[in-house]
Amino acid sequence: MNGPTTRIGVPKIRIRGLSKSFGPKRVLDGIDLDVHPGTSTVVIGGSGSGKSVLLRCILGLIEPDAGTIEIDGVDVLAQGRRDQEATRERIGMLFQNGALFDSLPVWENVAFGLLARRKGRRMSRTAARQRAGQVLTQVGLDPSVGNLQPSELSGGMQKRVGLARAIAAQPEILFFDEPTTGLDPIMGAVIDGLIVDCVKRLGSTALAITHDMASATRIGDRAAMLYQGRLVWQGEAASLLHSGNPLVDQFTHGRREGPIGMELRR
Repeated sequence: MNGPTTRIGVPKIRIRGLSKSFGPKRVLDGIDLDVHPGTSTVVIGGSGSGKSVLLRCILGLIEPDAGTIEIDGVDVLAQGRRDQEATRERIGMLFQNGALFDSLPVWENVAFGLLARRKGRRMSRTAARQRAGQVLTQVGLDPSVGNLQPSELSGGMQKRVGLARAIAAQPEILFFDEPTTGLDPIMGAVIDGLIVDCVKRLGSTALAITHDMASATRIGDRAAMLYQGRLVWQGEAASLLHSGNPLVDQFTHGRREGPIGMELRR
């Protein structure tokens, strides 16, 4: 893989004091999180809890109000534009709803990042198409699917194509935004299995956000819960359903009664 060698003991992703507000609403309130090399961390939380904002801050799509985000010990918020672009090239992303480009055939969707890279690192269209076929195979699709349009695919196939795009450049880091949203339980399990296989094959570090507890325990080594802008619990993903934390227990078991109340919009 490309990029600097990770120093022993240094988290692949290290977040400290990350805060972000939108007007009077504080969405992230001093987040501290470590994601270690070669592991998968899942962040759970309700709708509007700030999970997507956290990912977008790491990706550089949203500028936080305070805090640091380090990748391999380097503060990415302090990097210049060129270095930030180089950092993003080390990251693959599976978006919540696939986010495929309707105007492009499947293979160009898969190879989009390879074709859009900086001059000198950009792949030729011939090589990119060949690479697209390879990664489509890795997510259980025939390379001939690359000739189809996104509108011709089922929801599960679109999610697989999105995963193929995320891994096409063999990234060091993979982000997954609600990977099972809109899928039936069986297809959700299939996608989770593909995610685990792809992460292991690449040796990548993964960070996922989800409210699907079955998915969280399938793809995560570690887990954390985001509530009212803070990480209120961190631990092994396998212990999510019996964490002993009242907030986590109510959320993971879907209990109506508990410390988490429904917010009323005013």
